[in-house]
Amino acid sequence: MTKTPCRTAKAVAQSKTTGISKWGLMLAGSVFAIAGATMVRAESHEEITVSHGFSNFGELKYGPDIEHLDYVNPDAPKGGEISVWSRGTFDTFNGFTREGTLGAGTTILYESILVATADDPYGAYCYLCTTMEYPESLDWVIFNLREDVTFSDGTPFTAEDVEFANNLIMEQGLPEYVAVVSDFLTDVEVLDTYRIKFTFAPGAPRRDVIGFAGTTRAFSKAWFEETGARLDESTDVPFLGTGAYVLDSYDTNRQIIYAKDQDWWGAEHPFNIGQANFDTIRYEYFTDSAAAFEAFKAGEYTFRLENSSLQWATGYEFPAVEQGWVNVEELPDGAMGSAQAYIFNLRDPKFQDRDVREAIGLMFNFEWSNETLFYGLYERVESFWQNSDLQARGVPSEAEIEVLQPYVDNGLLPASILTDEAVVPLQSGANRPTDRSNLRIASDLLEGAGWIAGEDGIRRKDGQVLSLEMLTYSPGSDRIVNPYIENLKRLGIDATMNRVDFAQYVDRLQAPVDFDMITHNLTQMFEPGTGMRQWFGSETADDSSRNLMGLKNGVVDALMTVVINAKSLEEMTVATQALDRVLRAELFWVPQFYNDKHFVAYYDQYEYPDPLPPFALGNLSFWWYNADRAAELEAAGAF
Repeated sequence: MTKTPCRTAKAVAQSKTTGISKWGLMLAGSVFAIAGATMVRAESHEEITVSHGFSNFGELKYGPDIEHLDYVNPDAPKGGEISVWSRGTFDTFNGFTREGTLGAGTTILYESILVATADDPYGAYCYLCTTMEYPESLDWVIFNLREDVTFSDGTPFTAEDVEFANNLIMEQGLPEYVAVVSDFLTDVEVLDTYRIKFTFAPGAPRRDVIGFAGTTRAFSKAWFEETGARLDESTDVPFLGTGAYVLDSYDTNRQIIYAKDQDWWGAEHPFNIGQANFDTIRYEYFTDSAAAFEAFKAGEYTFRLENSSLQWATGYEFPAVEQGWVNVEELPDGAMGSAQAYIFNLRDPKFQDRDVREAIGLMFNFEWSNETLFYGLYERVESFWQNSDLQARGVPSEAEIEVLQPYVDNGLLPASILTDEAVVPLQSGANRPTDRSNLRIASDLLEGAGWIAGEDGIRRKDGQVLSLEMLTYSPGSDRIVNPYIENLKRLGIDATMNRVDFAQYVDRLQAPVDFDMITHNLTQMFEPGTGMRQWFGSETADDSSRNLMGLKNGVVDALMTVVINAKSLEEMTVATQALDRVLRAELFWVPQFYNDKHFVAYYDQYEYPDPLPPFALGNLSFWWYNADRAAELEAAGAF
């Protein structure tokens, strides 16, 4: 296998390769408690907070004198390799554009000014800074940057790099991101070499502003100017970063290896103690999960996060498990429940009819699928904030009604939204693939919408056949999708499943999008902020990697503003429940299933902290390598 080593910045400059990474990250949004010392600026008499972190809700979990995070092993040994798998292909290392297919793992190359932890859902902490300063009004924030941060080529990270990165993102970043944050700032000012000031526009949502500024990536102004790289173009090399790892080598569409930067500036940072424990992280590429599973059994890679209920229930009785070489475990996952669903392309006129969407949704029999296909391992998705306090449940509370009432009064929402229970998928019988009761309801809905079944059983309206293509790229999804397709055919829909290769799949999701239905994951955050607009905002509907359904809804837009402007945790919770209720009533999705555990299998050369933190598995970071056990496995022929 021929491997392509990572080229140096100088080599990139000589070849004039262009590119950069996609601002695909959601805004950390509102993730940050007002904690720290205060002072008064004499010239304005403003009370200024100086702190090591920020939170909109309550106290920060960690103080300024933190030695290490609570959930890591501070004495974890360093060294060894962890290897995982990735599906499909890749042709770019730029994750900040939708051009090309991104190579796995690139986020580990970059760092931002503030960081969150896996055990504090509302806090954000100075990482590339020592402290931050801000007034009670949150009209601005100053970050006092660390003076020891360097890029992987040894050059220093300064305030000029922060200013440059912000301008670069606003000029070349993803349109869907820029559309929702373009009015946040009035100025970004370099105060001195290690001090940078963000001044926020009067209309910028105050719960989001510090998080927005703090997620600014550490990009090197000098490197971009030398190489001519752009955020909006694909590239076969990563951008220069400050992270713990650098690209070591790659074999296109087969393998990517990241190596620990032995001169990494952050090795002794309190937030990094017990983290970034592996010398190398290797990604092996496979066309599908089945091929990857066979490779795992043969020891071609060493850690597998299982996403197939079939494999989990029936596949983990192979020699390496029986001989004790491979551990198979279910580990707790306290993160937001995955909002995985089939979604409609609302740009298609036939899917703009809610009754049509409801009828199609009724044909997915989760109960039968879970019992027959998933071995009872999953739960049905009901909410975009599944299994959290933000999920709408039952009839609206008085507080929710207060939020929703104005939209009922002006005719934008039906009065029933105030009295009905939150929409949940109608249950189906588990004894057969097609629930006949739901079939009858769906048939009535389609007939009422004008889609009449002919003598051939196919439904037509104004001479047009009611057709539906389910676009997929994974062979492993066939056994799940095909029963759904058969149910849709029984309803009189000309339904097909079209499995294409991954590159074609990605291409068909680019604007103008070309699909009827796909599987999408719309999972949201514990503290929803402006980033929601990338998922549900009208301004992102025409070209977005998140609002793929093309949702344009004025009430949803308005309710997101209510959520974003909420000043307390209680206000935010109630407003999000109301938003969740309205989103679910739109029926632009057919909820699938989620799992509240991590299904993991790994060769018995890794260890992890017990207990794990609630919001991260951390296998690539705070797990570690047991060199003695690895030597025993190698001697036994495990690899």
